[in-house]
Amino acid sequence: MGSPYVEPGAGDGAPHYRENNGFRIAGQMSAASAKDAQHEAARIEPVLKRLWQQKTWDPKSVRAAMLKLGYQEERFDAKWNLIGGTLQVKPMDSRFENGREVTPEGARVGLRVHDDACVTAFVQKTNYQVSTNGPYPEAGCFEPQAGH
Repeated sequence: MGSPYVEPGAGDGAPHYRENNGFRIAGQMSAASAKDAQHEAARIEPVLKRLWQQKTWDPKSVRAAMLKLGYQEERFDAKWNLIGGTLQVKPMDSRFENGREVTPEGARVGLRVHDDACVTAFVQKTNYQVSTNGPYPEAGCFEPQAGH
């Protein structure tokens, strides 16, 4: 029988849910940062909608469209310290399907608006989505698949 203790905010009620899944819990945004993130999301959404309608969702094309909005790609030094830029565009996360690892067509977008605010988005064959969130402790704007 499981423990009767349920941690506050524990998704399915499992003991230590937040402790074990802390890497997947986005940070809090201040009200001002959330407003700025919404503003940037509103700039990005019509671009991703247009790309989706044009059936263009490869990372290279998505990156080019985001750069046209004036964003700069994140740059890091040799020790992985951020030295500039706010944008990341990546392929979709891979997953196991029929016993093998596959990477679906599409692109993910992460835009750091402030230290506590991000816009995350994706565009793929079936749909697109733009949302705002605080950064993840180990992964920045993108929700990590796994943690430490």
